[in-house]
Amino acid sequence: MSSLAEPRFCQACGSALQWLEREEDGGPKSRLRCPACGWTLWNNPTPVLAAVVECVDRGGKVLLARNAAWTGRMFALITGFMEAGETAEQGIAREVLEETALVAEAVELIGVYDFQRMNQVIIAYHVRASGEIRLSPELVEYKLLDPPDLRCWQAGTGLALADWLRRRGIEPQFLERA
Repeated sequence: MSSLAEPRFCQACGSALQWLEREEDGGPKSRLRCPACGWTLWNNPTPVLAAVVECVDRGGKVLLARNAAWTGRMFALITGFMEAGETAEQGIAREVLEETALVAEAVELIGVYDFQRMNQVIIAYHVRASGEIRLSPELVEYKLLDPPDLRCWQAGTGLALADWLRRRGIEPQFLERA
């Protein structure tokens, strides 16, 4: 049940963690716990912010970008993590600015999406933005597409993009699975 990413030792006392069952709200739950001091690794999902970036000064085209760390030619939404002391809306506006140099003019919640494969919860926004596009080193290229030309994917941010399209009266088209 454990993975390489999970800690093997207690962060409080340094003892080896074990899968131990304990009573929690709603009944018994098995988690990595310290048998010496009782510390528990909760392994809660990480919140991730995502943006459907609509470029208002480019005829409403949507910006999709390719991450420098990705091996394939997949283009996706702008994403990032919140920082301490900011709201989710402030965080996604900051991420859009940092990664694309575009300035957010309006930020509207699309929805919240479960992404269990990465143990994340995605908080997705529609960001109307403007300015000259200059990619951060995290991104290597981008595409600007008219909303009807967008193709969604069957997970995480792709589901947010599909919901955004539906709200605009556009039936989303999904990429074929490889």
